Amino acid sequence: MAVYTEVSDEDLRQFMAEYDLGEALSCKGIAEGIENSNYALTTTTGTYILTLYEKRVNPDDLPFFLGLMEHLAAAGVPCPTPIHGRDGEALRRLCGRPVAVVTFLAGMWPRRVASEHCADLGFALANLHLAGIDFVMTRANDLSLASWRPLLARSAACADEVKDGLAAELSAELAQLEADWPADLPSGVIHADLFPDNVLFHHGRLSGLIDFYFACTDAFAYDIAICINAWCFEADRSFNITKARRMLRAYREVRDFSEKELVALPLLARGSALRFLLTRLYDWLCTPDEALVTRKNPLEFYDKLRFHTSVAGPGDYGLD
Repeated sequence: MAVYTEVSDEDLRQFMAEYDLGEALSCKGIAEGIENSNYALTTTTGTYILTLYEKRVNPDDLPFFLGLMEHLAAAGVPCPTPIHGRDGEALRRLCGRPVAVVTFLAGMWPRRVASEHCADLGFALANLHLAGIDFVMTRANDLSLASWRPLLARSAACADEVKDGLAAELSAELAQLEADWPADLPSGVIHADLFPDNVLFHHGRLSGLIDFYFACTDAFAYDIAICINAWCFEADRSFNITKARRMLRAYREVRDFSEKELVALPLLARGSALRFLLTRLYDWLCTPDEALVTRKNPLEFYDKLRFHTSVAGPGDYGLD
C-alpha cells in the first residue's frame, strides 16, 4: 500500500517541537502495512518509526497497544518502545490523526521462512506470553469466535464467486467451531497477528516483533495456532512438520503446554485459519479496485483449514 496521510514539512516541524529528539532530517513513507500510515523518521538523535493511526484502528485501543509495547520492551521482549513527548505523553495527534513515535528496530522480515526462523519465533512467542502475564490492561479479541458469524454474513452472498459452494462449507465449519470451541485455556496477552512480515531478523537472529495493533487478551494456544498457520506451510500450501516441530519445541523450552492446550490445538488451528480466511474473503470481495490495500487470496487459508480438519491430534504438528 501507499501512505494514507501525507505529513507536510511544516506539520512535521511543529510536531517534532513536542519531543526531545533533535531536528528531523528525513521522513520517508514505508510502503508495507495495511492499517496505518508509517514513516521512517530520521533525526539528529537517531531513527524512529512515526505511525499515524487510520480509521481501521479504534483510538480507544491505542493506550492498550502503546502500554503493552512499553511493558514488553521493559521485560526484554524485542519490540518497539513508544517515545514520550516533553509532557510525558506518548499518544499525540498529527494531521488530524492519533499518532505515536516508537523506536526503530534493525532487521528484515524473512521472505523465505526456514526452520531456524520458526525455532527463534517459538522462543520469542513464549517469552512474550510470559512477559505479558503481569500487564494490568486487558483488551477483548474483537476478531475471535463471536465475530466470525457476522463477518461471514457480510461475504456470504458473493462467497461462491471465489469458490463454488464456499458459503455453505464455511457456515458448516463455523457451526462446528461454535459448538466445540474450548474454554478456560491459559490466557493472557497475545500478539494475534505474528506473521513473518511482523518479525524481524538481523544477522540470522530474531531482532524484533512489530505491529501489535491486533494484540489482545486471549488463549496463548490460539496465538500458537495463528503462528502455525502463518509460518509452517510452504508456497504450495503443503504443511511442513519440521518447521512446526521446531517452533513448538522452542516454545516449550520457555513455557510448556497444558494437557488442555495440547488437546485443543487442532481445533484452534482450524479457528485461526477460518478467522484469516473470513477477513481475507471480505477484503477480496468488498475492497474497491482503487483502494490502497493489496488484497490477499482467501483460498490460501481455505487449503490450510482443510489440512487442519484432517489432523488426528497434536502429534500431527510434530508434538510428542
